[in-house]
Amino acid sequence: VQLQASGGGLVQAGGSLRLACAVSGRTFSDYAMAWFRQAPGKEREFVAAVSRSGSTTYYGDSVKGRFTISRDIPKNTVYLQMNSLKPEDTAVYYCAAGRLGVTKYEYSHWGQGTQVTVSS
Repeated sequence: VQLQASGGGLVQAGGSLRLACAVSGRTFSDYAMAWFRQAPGKEREFVAAVSRSGSTTYYGDSVKGRFTISRDIPKNTVYLQMNSLKPEDTAVYYCAAGRLGVTKYEYSHWGQGTQVTVSS
Protein backbone atom coordinates (compact mmCIF):
# COMPACT_ATOMS: atom_id res chain seq x y z
CA VAL A 1 0.00 0.00 0.00
CA GLN A 2 1.22 3.52 -0.82
CA LEU A 3 0.46 6.67 1.16
CA GLN A 4 0.91 10.18 -0.23
CA ALA A 5 0.57 13.08 2.21
CA SER A 6 -0.05 16.66 1.16
CA GLY A 7 -1.30 19.99 2.45
CA GLY A 8 1.54 21.14 4.66
CA GLY A 9 2.88 24.65 4.60
CA LEU A 10 3.62 27.81 6.54
CA VAL A 11 0.84 29.36 8.61
CA GLN A 12 0.62 31.96 11.36
CA ALA A 13 -0.30 31.02 14.90
CA GLY A 14 -4.06 30.76 15.24
CA GLY A 15 -4.49 29.73 11.64
CA SER A 16 -5.67 26.50 10.05
CA LEU A 17 -4.42 23.86 7.65
CA ARG A 18 -5.89 20.68 6.28
CA LEU A 19 -3.63 17.74 5.55
CA ALA A 20 -4.65 14.96 3.21
CA CYS A 21 -3.27 11.46 2.74
CA ALA A 22 -4.22 9.53 -0.38
CA VAL A 23 -3.98 5.75 -0.15
CA SER A 24 -3.49 3.40 -3.07
CA GLY A 25 -2.54 -0.19 -3.71
CA ARG A 26 -4.88 -1.92 -1.25
CA THR A 27 -8.46 -1.66 -0.06
CA PHE A 28 -8.59 1.56 1.94
CA SER A 29 -11.14 0.26 4.42
CA ASP A 30 -8.80 -2.62 5.38
CA TYR A 31 -6.76 -0.20 7.48
CA ALA A 32 -7.13 2.07 10.42
CA MET A 33 -5.41 5.37 9.63
CA ALA A 34 -3.40 7.75 11.76
CA TRP A 35 -1.33 10.89 11.77
CA PHE A 36 1.92 11.25 13.65
CA ARG A 37 4.36 14.14 13.79
CA GLN A 38 8.03 14.58 14.47
CA ALA A 39 9.81 17.79 15.35
CA PRO A 40 13.61 18.11 15.05
CA GLY A 41 15.36 16.28 17.87
CA LYS A 42 12.14 14.79 19.22
CA GLU A 43 10.45 11.41 19.13
CA ARG A 44 7.65 10.71 16.68
CA GLU A 45 4.43 11.72 18.42
CA PHE A 46 0.92 10.36 17.99
CA VAL A 47 -1.54 12.98 16.75
CA ALA A 48 -4.79 11.27 15.76
CA ALA A 49 -6.24 7.98 14.54
CA VAL A 50 -9.48 6.84 12.93
CA SER A 51 -10.94 3.36 12.71
CA ARG A 52 -11.56 1.50 9.48
CA SER A 53 -15.21 2.58 9.38
CA GLY A 54 -14.50 6.11 10.58
CA SER A 55 -16.75 5.70 13.60
CA THR A 56 -13.98 5.76 16.23
CA THR A 57 -11.30 8.41 16.64
CA TYR A 58 -8.44 9.00 19.06
CA TYR A 59 -6.42 12.16 19.64
CA GLY A 60 -3.20 13.05 21.36
CA ASP A 61 -3.65 15.26 24.40
CA SER A 62 -1.83 18.18 22.83
CA VAL A 63 -4.25 18.42 19.89
CA LYS A 64 -7.61 17.51 21.44
CA GLY A 65 -10.26 20.09 20.64
CA ARG A 66 -8.16 21.66 17.85
CA PHE A 67 -7.54 18.88 15.33
CA THR A 68 -10.06 16.60 13.62
CA ILE A 69 -9.28 13.40 11.75
CA SER A 70 -11.70 12.02 9.16
CA ARG A 71 -11.68 9.63 6.26
CA ASP A 72 -13.45 9.66 2.91
CA ILE A 73 -13.74 6.01 1.92
CA PRO A 74 -14.86 6.55 -1.71
CA LYS A 75 -11.86 8.88 -2.20
CA ASN A 76 -9.39 6.60 -0.36
CA THR A 77 -8.24 9.64 1.59
CA VAL A 78 -7.76 10.53 5.24
CA TYR A 79 -7.73 14.15 6.38
CA LEU A 80 -6.39 16.06 9.35
CA GLN A 81 -8.10 19.39 9.90
CA MET A 82 -5.85 21.52 12.12
CA ASN A 83 -7.30 24.65 13.72
CA SER A 84 -5.93 27.13 16.25
CA LEU A 85 -2.41 26.18 15.29
CA LYS A 86 0.43 26.92 17.68
CA PRO A 87 4.19 27.24 17.07
CA GLU A 88 4.66 23.97 18.99
CA ASP A 89 2.65 22.20 16.28
CA THR A 90 5.57 22.74 13.92
CA ALA A 91 6.77 19.34 12.71
CA VAL A 92 6.84 16.92 9.83
CA TYR A 93 3.46 15.19 9.76
CA TYR A 94 3.24 11.55 8.66
CA CYS A 95 0.19 9.52 7.76
CA ALA A 96 0.16 5.84 8.56
CA ALA A 97 -1.98 2.77 7.91
CA GLY A 98 -2.36 -0.29 10.10
CA ARG A 99 -4.25 -1.48 13.18
CA LEU A 100 -6.09 1.07 15.28
CA GLY A 101 -3.93 2.31 18.11
CA VAL A 102 -2.00 5.25 19.52
CA THR A 103 1.57 4.07 19.10
CA LYS A 104 3.70 3.86 15.98
CA TYR A 105 4.01 0.09 16.44
CA GLU A 106 0.38 -0.49 15.33
CA TYR A 107 1.09 1.01 11.90
CA SER A 108 2.94 -0.91 9.22
CA HIS A 109 2.73 1.52 6.31
CA TRP A 110 3.92 5.13 6.31
CA GLY A 111 3.77 8.09 3.98
CA GLN A 112 6.67 10.38 3.18
CA GLY A 113 5.69 13.25 5.49
CA THR A 114 4.63 16.83 4.92
CA GLN A 115 6.14 19.84 6.70
CA VAL A 116 3.93 22.09 8.82
CA THR A 117 5.48 25.29 10.12
CA VAL A 118 3.57 27.62 12.44
CA SER A 119 5.04 31.08 12.94
CA SER A 120 4.45 33.13 16.07
